[in-house]
Amino acid sequence: MISLFGLVAGISQPFTGAVIDRLNRRKPFVVGGLCLLAAATVAFAVASQFFHALIFRAIQGLGLAITIPPTMALLTNTTKQESRGGSMGIFSTFRVASLAVGPLLGGFLHDHFGFNVTFFTGAGFMLLGALMVQIWVKEVRADTSPQEKKSFKIIDTSLLSPGIVSLGFATFVMALSFGMIAPLEQQFNSRLNETATAFGVAFSALMVTRIIIQIPIGHLSDRKGRKRLIVGGLILMAIATIPIGLVTSTWELAGLRALQGIASGAIAAPAFALAGDISSSGGEGRQMSIITMGFGFGIALGTLMAGVLAVIAFALPFWVSAFITFIAAWVVYHNVPETINQSASPD
Repeated sequence: MISLFGLVAGISQPFTGAVIDRLNRRKPFVVGGLCLLAAATVAFAVASQFFHALIFRAIQGLGLAITIPPTMALLTNTTKQESRGGSMGIFSTFRVASLAVGPLLGGFLHDHFGFNVTFFTGAGFMLLGALMVQIWVKEVRADTSPQEKKSFKIIDTSLLSPGIVSLGFATFVMALSFGMIAPLEQQFNSRLNETATAFGVAFSALMVTRIIIQIPIGHLSDRKGRKRLIVGGLILMAIATIPIGLVTSTWELAGLRALQGIASGAIAAPAFALAGDISSSGGEGRQMSIITMGFGFGIALGTLMAGVLAVIAFALPFWVSAFITFIAAWVVYHNVPETINQSASPD
């Protein structure tokens, strides 16, 4: 059920990106996607079979796919290159903060007010977000010529530049690496003789670290360049992932998760900003959806791969993930351009 969300979101996002590029509209899709997410979340309260939960989870994935590409396109269209890294850092910080706060709030509501209240509250936040977007976010249209509109293609290979595809691969391996421990909670608890709370602390170390550093790293990418941060983040992610399957204490696991948080912070905001820098006018939805699709597929495949490979050897999924991450660092280094002129950037 966890993987299905990422798979549906990942598969759907390129098509959503194509639709918003074709219609040259962003805001209605953000609002509509949030409303669909809210409806699917409320539906969990009436699910009586696992199959129902799978359907509602798939609808949630579709809602995310409708929401994220136009959000990224709006961010690309409304930010300037010289400050885009900082703006993407703020966006990424809120995105990660939600992953940290959501489980804590959900657990509190479940324990004190009941199972269904968690879903009603989550849906309420989504509807509040939709209302805020409707009131405060202005529609931004890309500048496209009549010829570009006439020759529009849903799948336009000319938009799949080496830089965009490589950045999508980078976000894919980032999510793959840090998402792998989620389905192995019971195994970690047994191997480390730890409680669920202790695992939760170690698991959240990545999010806490990333919340602290994401905005500063975004601003740093505006001053010193984006590419070197992404490559360095991928290398650090690989180094931090290799020993996770060999840890002997909760503190070791928490420390490595914190390093993964630093690494993901160095990858995410600079990658979003760089993709915005090199995206084409009128193709932002399709091109930015490649980056966000990589993240969704990474979460989905990471959880599946961890469950399969850990049966062979517990450390194996982390070694495989680290190897793929080293490859991603090489791919980004060779295929992604640097868009920040360091000599012209402010100190």
